[in-house]
This record gives sequence, structure tokens and C-alpha cells, in this order.
Amino acid sequence: MIADTKERFPDLHPPFTSQAAVIEANRCLHCYDAPCTIACPTHIDVPRFIKKIATGNLRGSAQTILDANILGLSCSRVCPVDVLCQGACVMHRYNEQPIEIGRLQRYAMENARGSHLPPRPTRVNFRVACIGGGPASLSCAAELRRHGAGVTIFDNRPLPGGLNTYGVAEYKLRPADSLREVDMVRAMGVEFRRAEIGTSVPIANLEREFDFIFIGVGLGAMERLNLPGEHLQGVIDALRFIERYKTQPDFRIDGDVVVIGAGNTAIDTANAAVRLGARDVHIVYRRGEYEMPAFQFEYDHAKVEGVRFHWMAQPVAIVNRNGRATGVRFLRTQLGEPDSKGRRVPEPIPGSEFEIACDLVIPALGQSRLTAMLPLETSGGAITIDRPTGRTSHPKYFAGGDCVNGGREVVDAVADGKRAARAMLASRGN
Repeated sequence: MIADTKERFPDLHPPFTSQAAVIEANRCLHCYDAPCTIACPTHIDVPRFIKKIATGNLRGSAQTILDANILGLSCSRVCPVDVLCQGACVMHRYNEQPIEIGRLQRYAMENARGSHLPPRPTRVNFRVACIGGGPASLSCAAELRRHGAGVTIFDNRPLPGGLNTYGVAEYKLRPADSLREVDMVRAMGVEFRRAEIGTSVPIANLEREFDFIFIGVGLGAMERLNLPGEHLQGVIDALRFIERYKTQPDFRIDGDVVVIGAGNTAIDTANAAVRLGARDVHIVYRRGEYEMPAFQFEYDHAKVEGVRFHWMAQPVAIVNRNGRATGVRFLRTQLGEPDSKGRRVPEPIPGSEFEIACDLVIPALGQSRLTAMLPLETSGGAITIDRPTGRTSHPKYFAGGDCVNGGREVVDAVADGKRAARAMLASRGN
């Protein structure tokens, strides 16, 4: 039998003990120009929060983190620190291991008691609606509430938190951690309403009721394969797969799994499948190893988990047996000329067909855009904004997160929300 959630999904990086955290904190050189802080999209004062850990001031450390990033806990667990703060650590120059900033941040956030965002001295009197309950909206709402603005977050799911709650692999971030941050924002006085904007709540109603509207809707459903057999039993897209095992404690897998795609979500899905009991897990990608969009450290981790990778292969059909998927047929590919984005286009090789038998097929091809309901200028399906402020083509609307950047990191969404909040405050003279 599969064990409980924590046994199925132990932490990717175990938390520090108190002694280990202090030892690691004392390795920090407290650089005056702090390249780690510059590399963080929310510009957390890294040397400051680490020094407070070294001196035993965990509450002060957590306050330093929260002052820059209200989602400091989730970011400590899901950020690609190897290419952000830790990647910029000066220890690299001396051929030393970088300071484990992510684990130290997690230690402070999980062990401090009573940490919260104190109000700002300046107070405002206007109201803001945030559409979407993910990281961008939570960040925007928290910054606005610090100045006294009234904020209501509208989300169409039973629980707020967006992908932090529903779509991040369990071994990185558990729903309880995401909801703990939601509760912190709620405790600041932010109101949460479950509603489908555009249907149960018309956009026109929001425009009448609120002074500003922040769009933090993220992205839509996973892109479809558009192949024969896509709707068979035994085919489930990556986001629905992750949501299902995170919300169904007894969810398990028997047999073999094929994941189509090689982004970070595909790798999260494959790793989860291994831990849920799959016999063999295959990732198949139509380009090569060096073209995959996933981070290198994610790829390395998947190989340790036992995931098998197949490069230069494109799916052409899901094998149908009595209404159920029993495999995927592929054609081998070769890379042709670059497309408009500079990526070489995979071209199928005639006569190279092969098949991988499986019991579950999980497409992980990226997400579609969700901007059709909005009266805003878009480009390539993303909302067009003024990058420094988050202001859209409509003066009452601001936007941030995946609906703007096409799907980056949680910390980027947090930074977007905070910038938009400050721009709203600045427009009212605060």
C-alpha cells in the first residue's frame, strides 16, 4: 500500500535543524553589494535575513523576508535558487559551495512565530478587486492592505492560492503551506470571494464597485495534443494529474506512464508518478536534450528518481484498446530550420514509427492563455503592460503573473503583484 502523503512525497531538500541553520548562516560573507539580493526578483535583503538567523532572531529574519515577499515560505521551497539568488552567490568565485539561501529562508519562515506584515504609516482610501487567487494577486493584495486599501480577491476555485495550492508538485510545496500564506493575507483584512468573473460576476460590476482591478488569472488549461485517442480513458493532462493526487490522499498509479513534454511541469509530473507507484515512467520530447525547457537541476533530479528520457520523438496517436489508452505511437524527428523564436523546428522522419506501451498518458505541453474576457490590449495571448508599473492599456486595470509573462516562476508573479500595487498607490499620490 502507498503510505501517507509525507512518506510518498518526502521533501526534495530536507529542512535545516537549528544547529545546521546557524552554521550555514555563519558562512555568509554579508556582501555589501549583495548580488543575491539583486538576483531575487522581489529583492529580499538576503544578507540581513541570514544575519538575523545567525544571531537567533528568527522573527526578525522572517519579517525581513516578508517585507519583500509575502510568499516567502512557498518561494523558499519552489524557487529555482540555483539560477537566482544562490546562482549569484559570491562563493562561486572562490570555488566554494554557495550559501544555501533557499533552505535558510525556509528555516526562518517555518520556525518564526508571530511574523506578519506591519501596516505602513501612509493610509489610503480606495478599493481594489484582484481577479485570480494565485501569487500575483496575493502579493498585490498584501501590499495594498499595508497602506489601508480595501481589497477583494475573486477566485473560481474552492481554495485560493492558484497553482501553489493545486499545481506545484507535492514534494516541493504542500497545499497546507500555500494555504498558510493565504491565511496570512486574509488576516491582513483582505476579503476572498469565490466567483466566476464574467459570468456570475460581470466585469462591469467590478468596474462600478472598485477603483482599480488587478488581473492575476495565470494561464488556462494545458494545451491539447490534437491527436487521435486524446480523449480516451487513461489520458490526463499534467495539471489535472497534479491536482488530483494533491486532493485525493488515496490516489495511486499501477503500471507504466508516458509523459509527453520536457518542461518543469512535465518533470514534476514524472517524478510524482514514480512516487505514486508507477512501474516505469517515460518522458518523450520532440527535440533533443539540450533544447528541453526544463531546468538542468530538475532534469538531474528526474534521472535520480528513475525517469527514462526519450529524445527526438513526436507523438502521432494514442493507442486505443476497448476505449482505453494502452500506449503512444511516435515518429522520430530531426531538427530543421529555426522558427520565429529562434528554436529549430522538429520535423518527423517518415517510416520511423515506434510505440511505447503504457497504462497512463500525461500530456504536459504548456498552458493556454486566459485573456479573452478582458477589455485589454494583448500580444500573443498575453496581456500587454507597462513593465515597471503593471498598468495595462486600460487605466483602471493592472496585471501581473503568468497572464503577462507566459508562465515564469512564483517569485516573478509576486514581484509583478507588488509593483502593480505600488503603482496604484503612486497614482493616488501615496
